[in-house]
Amino acid sequence: MLVQVDGAVNLSRWGPRAQGVHGYLVMEPPDPFALRAWDLSRLEASLAKAGAHLVIVLTDAPGLAGTLEDHLSMPVVRHHPPDARKVFTTHLSDGCSDEEACAQWLRALEPGQLDELLPEGLPPRHAAQAAEAVLQLGVVGGASGAEVLRHLARVEGLEVVARAQADPALLAHLLSIGVYGGLHRSVVTERAGDLLRLAGPGGEQSPVAQSSHGPSVGDTRQRPLSEILQFLGAHRVQRAGAEATDTVSFFWPAMSEALWEVLCRDHTDLLPLLHTWLAGPDHEPGHVERAGRAVAAMAVATGGRSMEHLRDLALASSFPAPQVAAWCLGTAVQDPAAARTAADLLEQWSVTTEASLRKAVAYACHSDRGQVTDEHALRLLQRLMETLDDDTDDLSVVAIIAAALVQRFEAGDSRARATVLRRLQDWTESDDVPSLLTALTFPAMVSTDLAWWSDQILADAELASSTVQLAGHALNESATFAAMRDALLAWCSEAHGTEHGAQALSALLDGLVAARQPGCLRWLLAVERGPDAMPGKELAARALAVWRRKAPASNTD
Repeated sequence: MLVQVDGAVNLSRWGPRAQGVHGYLVMEPPDPFALRAWDLSRLEASLAKAGAHLVIVLTDAPGLAGTLEDHLSMPVVRHHPPDARKVFTTHLSDGCSDEEACAQWLRALEPGQLDELLPEGLPPRHAAQAAEAVLQLGVVGGASGAEVLRHLARVEGLEVVARAQADPALLAHLLSIGVYGGLHRSVVTERAGDLLRLAGPGGEQSPVAQSSHGPSVGDTRQRPLSEILQFLGAHRVQRAGAEATDTVSFFWPAMSEALWEVLCRDHTDLLPLLHTWLAGPDHEPGHVERAGRAVAAMAVATGGRSMEHLRDLALASSFPAPQVAAWCLGTAVQDPAAARTAADLLEQWSVTTEASLRKAVAYACHSDRGQVTDEHALRLLQRLMETLDDDTDDLSVVAIIAAALVQRFEAGDSRARATVLRRLQDWTESDDVPSLLTALTFPAMVSTDLAWWSDQILADAELASSTVQLAGHALNESATFAAMRDALLAWCSEAHGTEHGAQALSALLDGLVAARQPGCLRWLLAVERGPDAMPGKELAARALAVWRRKAPASNTD
């Protein structure tokens, strides 16, 4: 017979039952130093008389064991939890009536999934929960390993939010781990501190700022990080050596997704504050991406309703704010629940006057920041270009648009690249910003993958014609002549000594000579007058000779 004693009981006045109970357990009494040596002597005598034992469990803290030993004049036992896999296996064996079915379910797990289910350092309670879920949902219910993990994360998410909502520090760290879990410990703790400060004076009504049970924002008491992580189902991973790490994350990473589902369902009053907080990460791209994906997770969990706060986020004064909004838009645009709202915002912001909103659209058109399709992105970028002004803010938008065009080309497959080039070719026909941006971006596209250009020019007549037009267009623009010149010289250098590359480059120069554009002649003359070591001298000399032999076209009726 074992009995747990309320941790609030005053042990100096407590005594065991006369008989029938073999063991008593006290978990984390509020003040372990309230117990004195003579109190323990009295307890030992009464416990011996009753034939029972008493175990008092404290959460470890720096210096606690040594101080208690001095205070009580007796040794303190350090308990190390059993290995999670042993706990899991034991519970699985005890609860499984069909060992072969259990073994078969475990064998069916995808590679690495058992490590996700039972990560290093997983507390025994979690390992027992995992075993129970595997038995009931997996072995009996037929659920997959991924489904079991999601179930465990949802259950744990509900419990953790319930535990944390009464304590601002816990809630702030919970949210920070949900966004930045897996990153360095300092990132998680600093961003939690930012959230607490943001919810402080002037934000006293926020659940993060105020609690009837836990400490207030102004409370100077600092919880040890180990205690915070224990409450939140998270852990700190420290490794030394060449790959040194000191990261903080949930034991079950799927907790992050479950966290947003719980918050967006039961704590919608937190959403405005969270959008303000996530607008201000540092400039580290990985941190900006984490913030944007968290905003997108809220949008998905609310069916797009939380995106009513996205405009204020994008207009925040912090430099990364438009990028955070872009990650949200680019991610949410492919989710069935939030896609319509995300698409509407992209359309509206592409013609608005606020530069920050236009930047958000341009950033969202980067293929590595979401799922905006090539056609959709190019249409949005064209609309942005057509409504640009000459002010400084819009000039910064131009740079983001140019980077988006080059990035989409560089990251795309041949089909995506052909889509970008067709749109650029259309833009050369205009006399405004799209035409200039085409000239600005094409040299960078040429430099991304010269081998691909050589293959396509020889294999695809339509793309070869497009390349001639775009190269001639960039050479004709005085502002972009130097960039296109250097791109062609690099191509000449790479093609030197290779028959395939030389053929492709010769075909390109033949097309440029046939078009007889002034920029092409300027490039040929620059190569002719250049030093002997300049690449492409022979090809340029041959093309220039053809140019000079060919009489200008005459005007005839």
